[in-house]
Amino acid sequence: MCRVPGVSRSGYYDRVQHAPSDRKQSDERLKLEIKVAHIRTRETYGTRRLQTELADNGIIVDRDRLARLRKELRLHCKQKRKFRATTNSDHNLPVTPNLLNQNFTPTAPNQVWVADSVVQAFRNQPTEGAGRETAAYAVR
Repeated sequence: MCRVPGVSRSGYYDRVQHAPSDRKQSDERLKLEIKVAHIRTRETYGTRRLQTELADNGIIVDRDRLARLRKELRLHCKQKRKFRATTNSDHNLPVTPNLLNQNFTPTAPNQVWVADSVVQAFRNQPTEGAGRETAAYAVR
């Protein structure tokens, strides 16, 4: 195993048995603090704001080191997206009338049929109104 990289046997075992450096130990302690601060700030702080957050807790760290450790931990900020309206209310198409008028209590079977696509995202179920039985399943 030592022949391929060109390292002596004693050099290999010296490296394996060597204790972690002070910098490595400090990085491991700092990684724990970064994880805690990242979760505490709802995963929205970048390196600059996280640096001041840690400084408020008495942990002084350089921004480049903080960025490197965040990259090693694979921590990313949740970015707020711009609201984009998806409904086009300004059109000349016919609007379907509301025949039910919010009266969801049928008196007999087969009077009202409803579909619930919000509660069960993967199953669009038309149900028969009076019996609340599943009438059909949509296959995608």
